[in-house]
Amino acid sequence: MTKSTKKIAMLLLMALMTVILAACGNDSAKESEAKSGEEGLKIAIVTSPSGVDDGNFNEDNYNGILSFIENNPTATVKAVKEETGDPAAAVQAVADIVADYDVIVTPGFQFAGISKIAVENPDKIFILNDSEPAPVDGQTDFDNIYAMNFAEQESGFFAGMAAALETKTNKVAVVNGIAYPSNVNYQFGFESGVNYTNKVYGKNVELVELSGYAGTDVTGTDVGGNYAGSFADEATGKVIGNALIKQGVDIMFVAAGGTGNGVFTAVKEAKDDVKVIGVDVDQYDEGVNGSENIVLTSGVKFMAMNIEKALNSVADGSFKGGNVVLYADSDSTGFIKEEGRHQLSEDTLAKMNEAYELVKDGTIVPASNFNEHSPEKFPGL
Repeated sequence: MTKSTKKIAMLLLMALMTVILAACGNDSAKESEAKSGEEGLKIAIVTSPSGVDDGNFNEDNYNGILSFIENNPTATVKAVKEETGDPAAAVQAVADIVADYDVIVTPGFQFAGISKIAVENPDKIFILNDSEPAPVDGQTDFDNIYAMNFAEQESGFFAGMAAALETKTNKVAVVNGIAYPSNVNYQFGFESGVNYTNKVYGKNVELVELSGYAGTDVTGTDVGGNYAGSFADEATGKVIGNALIKQGVDIMFVAAGGTGNGVFTAVKEAKDDVKVIGVDVDQYDEGVNGSENIVLTSGVKFMAMNIEKALNSVADGSFKGGNVVLYADSDSTGFIKEEGRHQLSEDTLAKMNEAYELVKDGTIVPASNFNEHSPEKFPGL
C-alpha cells in the first residue's frame, strides 16, 4: 500500500468515526431529552377530611400545586384525604406514601409531626402550611421542611374592620372551628379590628360571644370566642349561626372550615339582613343566595401563590427549608376588594385600604395567639 493510499484510508476511517460518534452523541442527547421530558416532580398533598375540593383552605393549597403543574406539565400530583383529622392519623397518612413522592404538601396544624418522617427521609421535601414542625430531639428547623405560617391576625383584623364599619345592629361575631393557633389568630385579629374601628372611627360595636362555646387553645388557655370544636360539623355551625342571629348579630366572620357551611346556611335562611365574611380564600361564590349574596368580603391569606413559589424553588434547585411567617409586607395576607367580589361601601374600602398600609409598614400590629398583645391593647390602637 502506497503512502497516498494509506493516507486516504486513514482519512476515511477518521470520517467514519466522526459519523459514529456524532450519531452516538445525538442518541445520547435524544435519550437525555426524553428522560428530562418524562421526569417531573411527583407531588402528593395530604389533607383533612374536607379534602381538596372543600372550596376553602385545602383547595387553595391544591390550586397552588395545579398552578405549578400548569407551568411544569411533566409534574404530577396525587391528592390523599385523611378521613379523621386526628394528628397521629394525619402523620401516619404521610408516612404511608412518603416513599412514592418527591414533595409532599401538608396543609394543617395536625401535620406538625411530619418532622420525624422528614428526618427519616432526608431525600424527600415537605411543604407544611399552618404550623411549625414538631421538635425532634431538640431540632426545630429541618433542611427538607419548608413550614409556612401566615399572620392570620392581619386578615382577621381587616375582617373585624369590615364588620364594625358595615354593621347596622352594632353587634358582630366570629365563629371558629378548633382553637388551633391559626384559628385563635383569626379571632384575636378580628377582635382587634373591631376595637380599632370603635376607637378610631367613634363606633360602638359589640363583640358577641355565646356561653358554652368558648375555645381553649393549645396551651390550655380559655380564649373565649365562638368555637364549634370541629372543622367538619355543619349542624353545630348552623346552631351557632342561628343563636348569634337571635342575639342581633348581623355580620359574622366565619373561620370554621366545613363547619362554616352550617353558618352560611343559617345566614341564608335568616329573615333579617345578615352577612358573613369569608376566610382563607375568596368565598364570594359560596355566598350566592338566589338573586342576593350574603358575603360582605373575605379575610384571606394568599396560600396558593406561596405554595407555587415553594414548588418553583424545588424545581429550580433553590429550595431552602425553614420556618417562616408570611405577612402583608409580602402581599400574603389581606382582604378581598376586587370589584364584583365584595359588598363594601366606598367609605369602608377607603378606611380599610388606609389601615392596610399601616399594617403593612408595622404601625398596626394586631393581637395574635402568641405575640403578647391583646385585642384590647396592641401597637396602633
